[in-house]
Amino acid sequence: MAEFFDALTEDHQKFIQKQPIFFVATAASEGTVNLSPKGGPSVVPLDASRLLFLNLTGSGNETAAHLLETNRITLMWTAFEGPPLILRVYGTAKAIHPSDGDWERYASVLPAQAGARQYFEIDVDQVQTSCGYQTPLMDYREDRSALRKWAEKKGPEGLRKHWAEKNATSIDGLPTGIDRDASAD
Repeated sequence: MAEFFDALTEDHQKFIQKQPIFFVATAASEGTVNLSPKGGPSVVPLDASRLLFLNLTGSGNETAAHLLETNRITLMWTAFEGPPLILRVYGTAKAIHPSDGDWERYASVLPAQAGARQYFEIDVDQVQTSCGYQTPLMDYREDRSALRKWAEKKGPEGLRKHWAEKNATSIDGLPTGIDRDASAD
């Protein structure tokens, strides 16, 4: 049975930090719903009511566009080993871009890595746990290195060019807010 909480408990926070993968879902008022898998050390609880998520450069930038338009986000973790559990966090978020004054403060909490595009500070509205009995048991091997290597090869200039060409709007044509960082010197 599902159980709801107003904030993240200490056990929820520990569970989040142990998981090698989570999923991010956002949607604008119209158009495509986005659901993306994320891995590596890219989300940390700041406290019981806030999470920090480091978003790396990818083929699209749907999360940023959707948050600018509707500001709703859901993150989900599931246990692939150990006791079954699904944990969902529902909330709102603000984007912090490399050119924002708070970037270094967030980087001191969750270090930026090659390809870092935004931090999202997520305000938790509600937390839900459910059984996860249908989630398979799987063994984690390692994080992939392809995205990091791609970003390192692109370098800062190449990443800004990629942001301008591929990340300035969503697949539905919504602005993502990356423009000022894509055109930075």
